[in-house]
Parts: sequence; C-alpha cells; structure tokens
Amino acid sequence: MMIIQPILLGIVEGLTEFLPVSSTGHLILAGALLGYDDSQWQVFDIVIQLGAILAIVVLYWRTFWAVLGGLLERRPTSWRFVRNILLAFLPAAVIGLALHKQIEALLSKPELVCVTLILGGIAILIIERLAKRQTIVGVADIPVKTTIGIGFFQCLAMVPGVSRSGATIMGALSLGVERRTAAEFSFFLAIPTMIGATALELVKNRHTLATPGAVGVPEIAIGFIVSFLVAILVVKAFVGIVTKHGFGPFAWYRIIAGSAALIWLINK
Repeated sequence: MMIIQPILLGIVEGLTEFLPVSSTGHLILAGALLGYDDSQWQVFDIVIQLGAILAIVVLYWRTFWAVLGGLLERRPTSWRFVRNILLAFLPAAVIGLALHKQIEALLSKPELVCVTLILGGIAILIIERLAKRQTIVGVADIPVKTTIGIGFFQCLAMVPGVSRSGATIMGALSLGVERRTAAEFSFFLAIPTMIGATALELVKNRHTLATPGAVGVPEIAIGFIVSFLVAILVVKAFVGIVTKHGFGPFAWYRIIAGSAALIWLINK
C-alpha cells in the first residue's frame, strides 16, 4: 500500500477544496509535478473530496440540524434553503452526466489547468471590481432565478482548474449575493454535487478498485481522513479572510501558481 502519495494528495485536497483555486486542478498538477500516473489516481482524486465535504457537515451541523427541524415543522425558511441547494445542483447533475466522458478526458491535461488557473484569477479580480452591490443575505433568501444562475456557473468548474467553489462564489457575487452568503452557499452546494460525482465514479470503477497494484480502498481511506482534517482548519480561516479582505489574495495566488506551473511544464 502506498502511504506518502495519499497523504500528500489528501493535504492538497483539504487545502484547496473550498478555496477558489481549484482542488481538482491542484491534484492534477501535484500528480504531474511529483510524477504520479494520473490515470491511476483519477478515482482517488474525486472520492477523497468527500472527506472535505464531511468537514462542512461537521462545522455547520447546527445549521443542518436547524434546517432538518424546520422541515419537520414546515418552516418556509428551511424549505427555501433545501430548494435552493437542489435547484443549484440540477444543472451540474444534468450536464455532468451528459458530458462525463468529455470531462474525464480533460483530467489528464495539466497545461489546461495552468491556463484556467491564470484566467480564473484574472476573472476574480474583474468580478471583485465590477460586481454590482451585493444585497442578498442568507442562503434561504436567494431568489430562485439567482439560485439557478449560480447552478449554471458551477458547471464552468467541469473544466479542470476553473474551481467549483470559485465559479459558484464569483457567480453568486455577480448576481448580487453577499460575500459570506456566497461562500457558505458554495460550501452547502458542494455536498450533493460531490456525493453525486463520487457515486458515479465508484459505480463506474468498482472493479478496478480491487485490482492488485491499483490505487484502491486503503489509499482512498487515508486521503479521505487527511483531507477531512485539513479542510476543518481551512474553512474557518477562509470565511474570515473573505469577509475582511475579499477574494483578491486568491486571485493573485491563482495567477502566480498557474504561471509558475506552466513554465515548469513547458521546460521540464
């Protein structure tokens, strides 16, 4: 069983899943920079994202508990909360199933990740400067039209390096959602999105996971645990940073990291 690789990739996943810097893109670049075979780690890269998702469930358990109680008591706010998450999830579910093979083919192109990291960083700087005044506060108070729009923004993240959290957060900001609400909505939307993506990968690759020499359940378990622990720390810090300083620091990181990785790939 391999140990170092799952730990390193679990750290990368936990650090980047909820930041607008693309966790999938970073995992692809990590594989390229460290010499891993991407084809062997694709299932691992997707499944360990559930570790980071579990961190959201743990950190926001009071929110989910309150929503569950509200559903049982038929509170409108709780029903709107669930409605918004499901509506925003639908575009990715439909388009992801339709274009699954094409999306999978993009996962082996680290140069594409570098370009999308750079372009995404530039886009964040532009949106931060030009986005209209954000007046929508609270996940349950996001209008249906805005919710669906955010769902389509999330579909941009099917291109590696774009960033699921980055696409949804920037989409929400451009549609008038306040920063903290945009970040938290992205967190909650990740739950059905990544559960669906993981289930699809596990069903499709259920036989290869048990193949001798392949990246299997033990490695995935290690990556899952590591990504969970790291994400717990990152999410708390992230919300504080964006509330006070916005998303500019992450935009510049994307531009610098993407440029450095692209130069390395071209010259290796």
